[in-house]
Amino acid sequence: MIGRLAGRVARKAPNAVIIDVGGVGYQVLIPLSTFYALPAEGEAAALEISTQVREDAIQLFGFASEREKRLFEQLISVSKIGPKLATAVLSGMPVDDLCAAIAAGDVARLSTIPGVGAKTAERMALELRGKVAPLLDEAGRAAAAPAKADAGSQAAEDAAAALVNLGYRPKDAEKAVVKAAREGEAGLEALIRRALAILSG
Repeated sequence: MIGRLAGRVARKAPNAVIIDVGGVGYQVLIPLSTFYALPAEGEAAALEISTQVREDAIQLFGFASEREKRLFEQLISVSKIGPKLATAVLSGMPVDDLCAAIAAGDVARLSTIPGVGAKTAERMALELRGKVAPLLDEAGRAAAAPAKADAGSQAAEDAAAALVNLGYRPKDAEKAVVKAAREGEAGLEALIRRALAILSG
């Protein structure tokens, strides 16, 4: 089983990255929290890996930190939450906020994540409430402070497309990105991060 990959970023997108390790490109599925932390294409990167084996495929899920990986593996231990939904959950809310919502049993907040209905949110809170406490005590996420972006820029269009791919309605995604841009966010990663906060707020 692959537990960690270190190499260079060959290509990256909000939901996946190809890591070149000695000339071999590994496709790794990632949440947005990890996408934010990736360096530019061509630069060195290391990801914590959770290898998921199915009858028809072997998939690699990558994370910028051991904490994200641990939370992912806790999520897939919940009934009816598979790797794809667990990745969407990690993409839908910052790790600290997600852990806090689970620990508090905040089903309403958890239900704002695309693909997570009330029943799934209840299972998450019930089955993981006592397990996320150690993750809450660890170091928080870093914050970005970019300059203002144009609401009609390519970054804004790409951010809206990324949110639609996560399951948000196009109209809601566009409104959130426009609001994020007007608040002064710039760049794809910052726009997605702020738009997600608006959508889950």
